[in-house]
Amino acid sequence: MYVLFLGSAYAYLLTSDTGNIDDIHAVENDVNKRILENQDVTTRLMTPDAAVEAGALALFGEKYGEEVRVVAMGYARGNLEAQPFSTELCGGTHVRRTGDIGLFKIVSEGAVAAGVRRIEAVTGEGARTYLAQQSDLLLEAAMIAKASPADLPARVGALIEDKRKLERELSEARRALAVGGGGASAAGPEKVGAFNWAGRKLENTPARELKATADEIKKQIGSGVIALVAIDEGKASIVVAVTEDLAKTVSAVDLVKIGVAELGGKGGGGRPDMAQGGGPDADKADAALAAIKAALAAKAA
Repeated sequence: MYVLFLGSAYAYLLTSDTGNIDDIHAVENDVNKRILENQDVTTRLMTPDAAVEAGALALFGEKYGEEVRVVAMGYARGNLEAQPFSTELCGGTHVRRTGDIGLFKIVSEGAVAAGVRRIEAVTGEGARTYLAQQSDLLLEAAMIAKASPADLPARVGALIEDKRKLERELSEARRALAVGGGGASAAGPEKVGAFNWAGRKLENTPARELKATADEIKKQIGSGVIALVAIDEGKASIVVAVTEDLAKTVSAVDLVKIGVAELGGKGGGGRPDMAQGGGPDADKADAALAAIKAALAAKAA
């Protein structure tokens, strides 16, 4: 269900639907059909109560005087006694016939309240200019993707899927390296008192990968404490994980807060066996790992 104000250069609609593409096309088709009927637009001066009784809609919390201008359009087959397609209270300048609007094209939609959405559209010359600009953008994108406009959606979909595949492969490679798939990390955990300890600084690694990497290292060492600091775009994220057998003895939350403080951040939290946080001082990653290791050593003493 929608309410249409056809008279303005920018037409506004309210809808209780979710605003999906099929709904938008249905509204556009319905409105353009009414425009092509080229029906007369009528204007009457009425009291607000009489206008509302006649079917006019007062929206947006506006205040009206003793007399209001009521604009109606879209009468069935020119029958002025029938209920028009659109009736509104408005003081602006309007077209004489619906056909003068020319073309109606929705350019944006969004929620304005619970169950209510607003759609903004351009009309007439504004709609023609908008469509020309969109056509230019489509052709430019097709040239960049080396595809025809008709094949562009499939081409973009394939590129996105390739990107996701590469990101998954890169993530798996970083995780394998961190858990001991090569390099210095292959030496395995070291002992800090009675605890196994694995501390890693991971360059160019998104924070979202830390928990999964920590879980992999937990499986590898069996029992112990893991601290991982990921550096990505100049910021540092930290995760501390404690294997289940030690979770009542060593708190991951307490340890991650120590690391976060070294990184120039505040807080940090989670569960006794897995906690996370971060800070702006990525160059303090080694210091954060050292501080956590020292706290673990003090507990082991």
